[in-house]
Amino acid sequence: MIIEVLKSKLHRATITQANLNYIGSISIDEDLMDAANLIEFEKVQVVNINNGERIETYVIRGERGTGVISLNGAAARKAQVGDLVIIASYAQIDFEEAKKHKPTIVFPTEQNRLS
Repeated sequence: MIIEVLKSKLHRATITQANLNYIGSISIDEDLMDAANLIEFEKVQVVNINNGERIETYVIRGERGTGVISLNGAAARKAQVGDLVIIASYAQIDFEEAKKHKPTIVFPTEQNRLS
């Protein structure tokens, strides 16, 4: 049996930009992507802690070391700069393997840096 489990999570990242005039996606600082084991174009769920909004989109590489977390395109309407979000990705794995699986969870600082 295959089940879906949490693969990666950025917990309480801060939205730094909301760019309505962009094709779409969420830009994430490449340092945070590496730490959270996220890759470009990976599907993620973004949960806004401030207003409860939940969206699905995909990751694009943000400039390394900038702390950027930018909701782009239509997703920009779901958050304001300064909002806290949880960014999660999931993987489908075998049930027995899932019992041993440990997700990668990153707790960025208020400036979206690695502590």
